[in-house]
Amino acid sequence: MSGEVIRSFAAPDTDPQGLTFDGKHLWITDNITDRISQVDLDGNVVGSIAAPSANPQDLAFDGRCLWVVDPTTNLIYQLDLDGNVIKSIPAGSQTSVGLTFDGRYLWNADGSINAILQLDLNGQYCDDFAAPGTGPRGLTFDGKYLWHADKNTDRIYQLNLWGRVMSSFAAPGGVGRGLTFDGKYLWHVDAGTNLIYQIAR
Repeated sequence: MSGEVIRSFAAPDTDPQGLTFDGKHLWITDNITDRISQVDLDGNVVGSIAAPSANPQDLAFDGRCLWVVDPTTNLIYQLDLDGNVIKSIPAGSQTSVGLTFDGRYLWNADGSINAILQLDLNGQYCDDFAAPGTGPRGLTFDGKYLWHADKNTDRIYQLNLWGRVMSSFAAPGGVGRGLTFDGKYLWHVDAGTNLIYQIAR
């Protein structure tokens, strides 16, 4: 059933924010440690790298590199898996907190204008649409649809690429943050419960 929690485990640090999946492991940003942890699907930490800035939020994976968005610097950083910054691009908004990659474009959720922006890999603005709630956070892409977590409505939304809400369900925690997709399940990190949830979509 859509929205059903399959299982959960503790985040590796105490202020988890962003989440992405690299095909084998989850990567999680943390605002207190400024660390990006790599964990297996049972929650075991297998590695970590330093975040490129002091306020790391959501993450995306492009098949080779990580992308990390920071609303303080208004930049999106591209990192190799050893944590080296390859480049940074403008986030295109003031309070960038959500990020995903669809195979061609980055999608960036902005908390100040409640919008989801489409950017190319050089940071050039392509398009945008209104977020479905007033507290946009995590984003992920399942190959067809965007999925989006909102911390104010406490819901996870399925969106088409033009922003239409296709479905939604209640998020399992109360302070929703990052969201990712592993090919079958959604994974969602909540900063209130400090848990990472595996969820049926």
